[in-house]
Amino acid sequence: AKIRSALQLQGEIQFNQDRVAHVVPRLAGVVVNSAKNLGDAVKKGELLAVLESRTLADLKSEHLAMQTRLDMARGTFEREKHLWEEKISAQQDYLASRQALSEAEIAHRNVEQKLLALGLSHAAITRGDDGGSDSLTRYVIRAPIDGVVIEKHLALGEAVKEDASIFTIADLSSVWAEITIYPKDLSSVKLGQKVTVRASALNAEAQGRVAYVGALIGEQTRSGKARITLPNPERSWRPGLFVTVDLVQG
Repeated sequence: AKIRSALQLQGEIQFNQDRVAHVVPRLAGVVVNSAKNLGDAVKKGELLAVLESRTLADLKSEHLAMQTRLDMARGTFEREKHLWEEKISAQQDYLASRQALSEAEIAHRNVEQKLLALGLSHAAITRGDDGGSDSLTRYVIRAPIDGVVIEKHLALGEAVKEDASIFTIADLSSVWAEITIYPKDLSSVKLGQKVTVRASALNAEAQGRVAYVGALIGEQTRSGKARITLPNPERSWRPGLFVTVDLVQG
């Protein structure tokens, strides 16, 4: 018969940090709408909140001004080009109009890039709003991934800063089983090693492989870390759940 040698270790289910998104507003403003709460399931692109921001209004106004300047510069350039080709005006006027057009294009592109960096689409920038809002000050915050809201740090009327973490969204379709390895067992744990994860509280088990083995020993615990990535389509493996991990050694 074949006899399997296994090492049994304790672990804990945690969020898959590769599938956790921290949502920041990217500009300061006041919350005028909060559409999601803790525990709500969200889809990518779904509305999370709406801010009222004077900074956004200034950028959109600047963009409109640059668009007007660009249109005027383009019209002047076309006129001067026609006059120069017809030998009516001097080449110097034509070159000056071309220079003015280039400067207007650069200024317009710079403002547009600032708005795109805030997550606005080209269509929203062209309309001067963000997906239906008729106010230049309204900034819509949308979910970057599918998942569940696990943290929320904003309320109606609250003033938030551009770097504040207002939402944390986790995709629970995949989780980590993180195990603690004592120094005497470190040489027995290898990348790609087959494991069986069991949860006595759920009377459930799953098969997987070691996806990561830490290279450092913790100063406080004097132990190492390893993790297994588990598919979680039924959402039964919940973060915080204690599990037992059997590693096949040979």
